[in-house]
Amino acid sequence: MNYKKIELDKWDRKEYFNIYTKDIPCTHNMTVDIDITNILNKNLKLYPSLLYIVSKVVNMYKEFRTSFNEDGDIIIFEKMNPSYTIFHKDDETFSSIWTEYCENLYLFNERYEKDLLTYGNKKGLSPKANTPDNCYNISMIPWLTFKSFSLNLEYGYKFLKPIFTFGKYTKEGNKVIIPFSTQVHHAVCDGFHLARFINKLQEEINSL
Repeated sequence: MNYKKIELDKWDRKEYFNIYTKDIPCTHNMTVDIDITNILNKNLKLYPSLLYIVSKVVNMYKEFRTSFNEDGDIIIFEKMNPSYTIFHKDDETFSSIWTEYCENLYLFNERYEKDLLTYGNKKGLSPKANTPDNCYNISMIPWLTFKSFSLNLEYGYKFLKPIFTFGKYTKEGNKVIIPFSTQVHHAVCDGFHLARFINKLQEEINSL
């Protein structure tokens, strides 16, 4: 995987990074409603389509590709891939598998279907071995809609990558709405960046 190392002393976010990792360690989350009507109108499979669109927007903005490497350096990955959850109905457990992102929706869906066929019925937390570091976490709770959702991470103040969670979709008039929860680190992502991300996500869904 390719990434760019950040020299903290030359970084334009140095002051913010230091404050929100040392003085006031701070993450923030937001839950919003996303209109997915266009995905369903095009008869696309919902979960892989959401994985694709979120990944597309993640890869547009460096704030969502920032992390630490194993040496503790601040890095920005060239590309991020989704690591997503699969539910096992028989024993009510889940697994996390990952699929390599690509810019073509239909090629990504092919990769998703291949991974699902290969690993979807295998138990354990990570049945697809060797999850690369340039993955972000995304999941869905399709049994419940919600207005707010947040994760409590013991070491969350040292985790720079975003985490996303979708809920159960509902119909509102002529629209189909799904809750979308985001969790990001304030050291690398401000409210502006998160708002831009969410607005772009909706734009990409509308323009499929």
